[in-house]
Amino acid sequence: MTDATVAKSTTSGGPKGSESRSPGRLAWNRFKRDKTGVISAYIVIFFFVIAIAAPLIAKLYGKNPYTTYASQDPSLLDAFSYPAGPNGGMSSQFWFGIEPQLGRDVFTFLLYGIRTSLGIATAATLLTTVLGVVIGVTAGYLGGRTDYIVGRIIDILLSFPSTLFFIAFMPVVYGIFVASDDNIPTSLIAVSLIIVLSAFGWASIARLLRGQVLGLREREFVEAAKVTGASPMRIVFKELLPNLWTPIIIQSTLMLPTYVTAEAGLAFLGVGISDPTPDWGVMIGRGAQFYSQDITFMLFPGLSMVIFVLAFNLLGDSVRDALDPKSKR
Repeated sequence: MTDATVAKSTTSGGPKGSESRSPGRLAWNRFKRDKTGVISAYIVIFFFVIAIAAPLIAKLYGKNPYTTYASQDPSLLDAFSYPAGPNGGMSSQFWFGIEPQLGRDVFTFLLYGIRTSLGIATAATLLTTVLGVVIGVTAGYLGGRTDYIVGRIIDILLSFPSTLFFIAFMPVVYGIFVASDDNIPTSLIAVSLIIVLSAFGWASIARLLRGQVLGLREREFVEAAKVTGASPMRIVFKELLPNLWTPIIIQSTLMLPTYVTAEAGLAFLGVGISDPTPDWGVMIGRGAQFYSQDITFMLFPGLSMVIFVLAFNLLGDSVRDALDPKSKR
């Protein structure tokens, strides 16, 4: 082989070989080969797109989730206040039908419900991840008394029956800011849900990262950074965090669908988002009142939430397998 041939192959193959050795590139290639993960990613992206674009879609559709269309056109409901048309009143005018009793448009109510639920769940996931990373890495790196105190706090939080605590604690949170005879603003409910979900959700990811850091801080590259005089902040951001992105991403992708169902469950139980604010849990709660006579109103929110949660869980599994091939199912 001539020198020119060697140089040409080195020039053309060098960058690709470097890319193929990149952990991120390898993970991306593994993910693209997982058809289940790719399809799940498209479904999840679709839900987020329609959540973000809900006002635009509703404007183009020509309806909103708050108007009681039956009051404008009483013929939409029968004598028992159920949709007069077949399949929950589905028609070219109302694509997903109308709500029993009030006659609200189901399609736009669902759009805004997805927007509300995903917004709260995403915000809670981000806040939980930040808290978990900061507390877990700090406890693992400092060790000693700090690690002991944080560890006991984590044990206490993980021992709480979170669902029962949410049901009991949320009215207390609302009562701190709003008098018992006043209506609770939706913004306060949303912020309270985000804070409470995050306050009890960070413990699991913090415990995982704490264990990871306890092992990493004894590694040679961390000891070498200490010998060179690197500050603790530099060691955390330059040496530890780059080795923690995989568990952080995996835990976040598995956490978001959990928060979606938790938020919907609290709304269904009456301690979360409440009617008339559109929400997945509100729609399922309302639909549970009418499913024996007309299942249509409950069908769309229930089916859409099951599809989203299933797709996101499958996406989380695919991301885990792509980032950590040793964990293959």
